[in-house]
Amino acid sequence: MDCPRQNDTGFYRPRKPWETSLYRLVEEHFDEFERVYPDRFQHKYGFWRPVIRKAVKDYLKCGDLREGFARVRCPECGHNMFVGLSCKQRCICPSCHQKRTLVTAINIAENISAPVPHRQFVLTMPKRFRLYFRFDRELLRKLPKLAWETVKEVYRAVLDRSDAVPGMVAGIQSHGQLSNWHPHIHALVTYGAFTPDGAFIPLPDELSSTPFLKIWEDKIFGLLLDEGRITQNVIDQMGTWKHSGFSVDKSVALAAGDTAGLERLTAYMVRCPFSLDRILSVSDDGQVVYRAEKADCQPFPMLGDEKLFRGISRNFEIFDPLEFLAEITQHIPNPGMQMVRYYGWYSNKMRGQRLKAAESTGNASEEIVIDDEDTPYRKLCRMRWAALIKRVYETDPLCCPKCGSEMKAIAFIERRDQPDVVEQILKHCGLWDRPASRAPPATEQPEQLDLELQYVDTDEFLMAL
Repeated sequence: MDCPRQNDTGFYRPRKPWETSLYRLVEEHFDEFERVYPDRFQHKYGFWRPVIRKAVKDYLKCGDLREGFARVRCPECGHNMFVGLSCKQRCICPSCHQKRTLVTAINIAENISAPVPHRQFVLTMPKRFRLYFRFDRELLRKLPKLAWETVKEVYRAVLDRSDAVPGMVAGIQSHGQLSNWHPHIHALVTYGAFTPDGAFIPLPDELSSTPFLKIWEDKIFGLLLDEGRITQNVIDQMGTWKHSGFSVDKSVALAAGDTAGLERLTAYMVRCPFSLDRILSVSDDGQVVYRAEKADCQPFPMLGDEKLFRGISRNFEIFDPLEFLAEITQHIPNPGMQMVRYYGWYSNKMRGQRLKAAESTGNASEEIVIDDEDTPYRKLCRMRWAALIKRVYETDPLCCPKCGSEMKAIAFIERRDQPDVVEQILKHCGLWDRPASRAPPATEQPEQLDLELQYVDTDEFLMAL
């Protein structure tokens, strides 16, 4: 999806991804990165995954008119506009990932979530275990189910109902604040559970996180023990530590019916692993200054009984170009890997059962959506880029800049099908030769440096405790 850009008149104009610092960095350094990967990065990031090359190469074609385009024309004044086609790549193309994020967030907020209170659960693990999930991506697939079992067991114990079923949407996040490898689960969970007859039983607000933490810890230990990654000695040793490195946070609460809040929270859960806005600068030789999500974060801002610290020890990182590519490409999921899972009341199975029950009784007033053909979710996935831009940014990209009439897409031409036609049209319109990439307008460097970039010697800090 094209992110909205406006000219001085306030009308949309297509984006130019090749003008971004990320695009130039990838274009100039990716081939070298792939060449040196076995010697320089394989020991840290694992064997080279072919999906990385495919995703990156497709990203470099995203929005490039020479790879194909949609022709949009105003029926009133005849004004034409070409819109580049999307690459649809996850976790590497900021534009296409954003479209996926918006579609998922809208579907969950409007079609899946029940009008009941919700909580965000964030379940993390110790640093010493994270590498197992980087070298074995199949372990990542098992994390959402462990999170679901953790929540379900505590809910049923608190409510004293073995048949109570909460609703959960679990998203796998593999990244930390600085795009480092940090596999964990963000989950949107009903703060209460449903009985078989559909009644909702809320949970007490003062419910502690401790039972969730203990079960989550046992689940991760059990997984790694069964997979042969750790031994019982490791579990016994970590059991003596005051701070194990596991954590479960459920402090973010949403009231019943807060659709806008659900949409924002879900979008955060499934966001891209990195952000263009957080790339502060890219030097001529490719050095990247990348800041954390919260520029004003403080080192070790929280010390408590359950965890040693929470947060990061600095709010920026400086990468050489190949290191930066290694960091961001490690988050590209393997083909077919589902990064969002639905459980319990929100699972496809239970939504389908409720739909059938409603149809059999002739009472289909409850809108239940399952991921099948011609459902609202499928229609949402096919939503035009124009509709998404208009909804989120309140900018209508189909508004003709000449006369203000509504423009129409009249043709889609792909290079793989009609390479000669694409070239002829673009050359005729003077659009075949892409302008040379140039740096974006310089920002005020003093303002960027006012972020108070922080380094903290972790060993020195721990010794001082």
